[in-house]
Amino acid sequence: MIDVGAPPVARLEPGRIAPPLVAALRSGAVLARADVAVLALTGPGAVTCFQGLLTNDLEQPGDGAFLYGALLTPKGMIVVDGWAARLGATVSYTVPAEGRERALAADVVVYRLAGPRALSVAETAGVVAPESPGRVLSGAAGLEAARATDGAPFVLQLTAPESVATTLAGRLVAAGALQAEPALLDLARVLAGWPRLGAEVDDKTIPQEVRYDEIGGVSYTKGCYTGQETVARLHFRGHTNRELRGLLFDTAPPAAPADGWSTVTHLDREVGRVTSVAWVPEPGTSGAGRWVGLAVLRADVTPGVMVRAAGRDARVVDLPFALPAIGPA
Repeated sequence: MIDVGAPPVARLEPGRIAPPLVAALRSGAVLARADVAVLALTGPGAVTCFQGLLTNDLEQPGDGAFLYGALLTPKGMIVVDGWAARLGATVSYTVPAEGRERALAADVVVYRLAGPRALSVAETAGVVAPESPGRVLSGAAGLEAARATDGAPFVLQLTAPESVATTLAGRLVAAGALQAEPALLDLARVLAGWPRLGAEVDDKTIPQEVRYDEIGGVSYTKGCYTGQETVARLHFRGHTNRELRGLLFDTAPPAAPADGWSTVTHLDREVGRVTSVAWVPEPGTSGAGRWVGLAVLRADVTPGVMVRAAGRDARVVDLPFALPAIGPA
């Protein structure tokens, strides 16, 4: 069965992520160049201007803030999501590659460092990182080091001019980071339960449907911004009909979720769609692992329920996933 007109499902097939990288994501540090673009807004009105667009609050945390949020349509639907950094009179906004055409972007290199040893690796490499989550620092040679908020799929975002990017990556690898392709960051995103433009997020998505409350992507105390009325009304007077959940696919047999088939059913009725799937290899083994996924489901399909997702049996679970997500469903 093919879902005609359904948005594409983000897929990470077996073999894309080597088991040692999963082990480093769990207990070490992994460095990957992020497939993103950067918008820079500069001038005395930059903060005020961006404050009137972003779902999150750039003014309250002050200079040096680094936070996640989205730009919305007037009806409250997500246009593009990303990480906003405030440094002096400049606000930079890092958006997914899929959102490049929706934001005028500057040509810089963005690396993301993930894993529990990310901060110690950065220190060994001579990179000065912010002391607290949700902050950004400007360093030498045009380097910006930003520390993500708790729960994000990476720890540090390092933005640098192309001329120094290769040297920077070499220092981080020499300090102990394993270098990986951008696909590793997408695996980290899925395991963290973080939405992605073009997968979980389309032109009909409202922020609260894709965990913006849980991941700190929206403020309910800041001033007005485009789309605020819909977001605030849903928060204070209503509830979402759909929610982003995790899927643990059955391990016996470990058949891949069907490509091109995203429908999720429960008790013979359609209850949502699969948005991302990923094969998580078991570190230290050859060929062992598990399929996991993200799905936007009806709110009444709660964690613990068994569903049929993309033609395979799966259990609905809370997000984020435990790492690694291996074992009985």
